[in-house]
Amino acid sequence: MKVWYDACTGKHVRYGVAIAKRLRSLGHEVTLTTRRHPDTLPLAEFLKENFIVVGRYNPKSLLTRLKESMRRQLLFCKIFEKSAPNVAISHGSVDQCRVAFGLGIPIISTVDTPYADAVHRLTLPLSDYIVASKAIPRKILQAFNVRGEIIGFDGVDEVAWIRDFEPKILYDFGKPLIVVREFEARAIYSKKRIDMFALAKKLTKLGNVVFLSRYQRRTIKGLIIPKKFIDSASLATQADLSVGVGGTITREAALQGTPAIIVEILPTQHVNEYLAKKGFPIFKTKPPSVLKLAEKLLGEKHNVKHLLAELENPVDVIADITEKIVKTKDF
Repeated sequence: MKVWYDACTGKHVRYGVAIAKRLRSLGHEVTLTTRRHPDTLPLAEFLKENFIVVGRYNPKSLLTRLKESMRRQLLFCKIFEKSAPNVAISHGSVDQCRVAFGLGIPIISTVDTPYADAVHRLTLPLSDYIVASKAIPRKILQAFNVRGEIIGFDGVDEVAWIRDFEPKILYDFGKPLIVVREFEARAIYSKKRIDMFALAKKLTKLGNVVFLSRYQRRTIKGLIIPKKFIDSASLATQADLSVGVGGTITREAALQGTPAIIVEILPTQHVNEYLAKKGFPIFKTKPPSVLKLAEKLLGEKHNVKHLLAELENPVDVIADITEKIVKTKDF
């Protein structure tokens, strides 16, 4: 069976590669697509996966977002004009969902950010299967006019690539090492703002700070700002502390025992609260209290292998759904 996975961000690339490996082992043909984005192509190359590049990320304005989205959809139609896939999978790709729905292709969507309202309005109602952590209340997803089947799993998305993960690169940024991830201010759901540069500078009092910027790689005195690609999963396991607003690297760090501080700015992040309750080292605080909490947590690595082993891998769920579709459809 032919499977199509579309990746819009770096996280999606990691997720897609994990899914593709499993489905290929089951005999399925997997096509991977992505768009030009600061985090997608470097990671795809690093993971040695062949992604077809379709369109680009252009968040300059609502109009540029819309135009680029429509352009991608037309390009997808052209790519699959003669041979359409049998199943479409993504982590909320608006462009994929619209094209797959129009072509009558079953859609599997994964989701872990309930506050991404615009994306969910354009994807969840079109999805046949929605795979989400049990941490997310079902009623929140159902509010998006869901008609497909919601399938919960006892884990988080990042288990898909962190379980059995071995660092591929050893970084030499010195010790103690603090990793700060810039807030994704250009995301459509980003209503508030926070100066992560200023916060990172304050943290230099405690150790060496690697600042992972989203778009600009300018030099800032006192901060280590890598100019080239950084494997966040490898860096997270080598760090002594991770600081961010609760995105992917927060969970990559915590799942590997590195304490992770979430600077409270986004709405409720159910998956992070879920991991914290299970004993993973995730801690929330307001911006003014970050330095004090960081001083307390710095270097307190946790052994969480037994906790990680208990979490369910969403790739298992997605593979089961795919096999189910194979049995119910005549391809």
